[in-house]
Amino acid sequence: MEFMKTEREKMTNGEPFLTNDPQLMEDKKNARILCSRFNDSPEDETLRREMLKELLGGCGEKIAVKPPFHCDYGYNIFVDDDFFMNFDCVFLDAAPIRIGAHCMIGPKTCIYAIGHSLDAESRKEKIGIPEPVVIGDNVWIGGGVTILPGVSIGDNTVIAAASVVTKSFPDHVLIAGNPARIIKHIG
Repeated sequence: MEFMKTEREKMTNGEPFLTNDPQLMEDKKNARILCSRFNDSPEDETLRREMLKELLGGCGEKIAVKPPFHCDYGYNIFVDDDFFMNFDCVFLDAAPIRIGAHCMIGPKTCIYAIGHSLDAESRKEKIGIPEPVVIGDNVWIGGGVTILPGVSIGDNTVIAAASVVTKSFPDHVLIAGNPARIIKHIG
């Protein structure tokens, strides 16, 4: 007897999945409710940390996120300790988004862990292609950065403001531009 995977299982296994699956739509609705509560919360870092622990797949103790923050599911976002994220960031977390320790993210940064087919028929069928994003330790991401699906960023790397990161980069570099490229090696 062949086991049929749910769309959520396909998504979390990195396989193409139906983005409009009823269970996934319910998961997104739940994430929107949690984000809304977080975004409307009072200036209380302890309360906000508890709310983030409910929303995210995992997070360290020392974490600060400035609202508003928006995500698709939340449960595919994992941030390590000593994490700071400024205002108005968006994470599309169909695949895992993993962020290391001692990272800072500037305002209006978007991280996308989902893509779609170039084929119009697949897009009409609402097929999503999950690709994880991994950000190492001690990374500083400037404001207005966009990080595309499947990208890995090495430890101690700096991404200049307004960069569009379309590919992976090693440790100890400053990257900038659209598309981002290595400006210099650091450290």
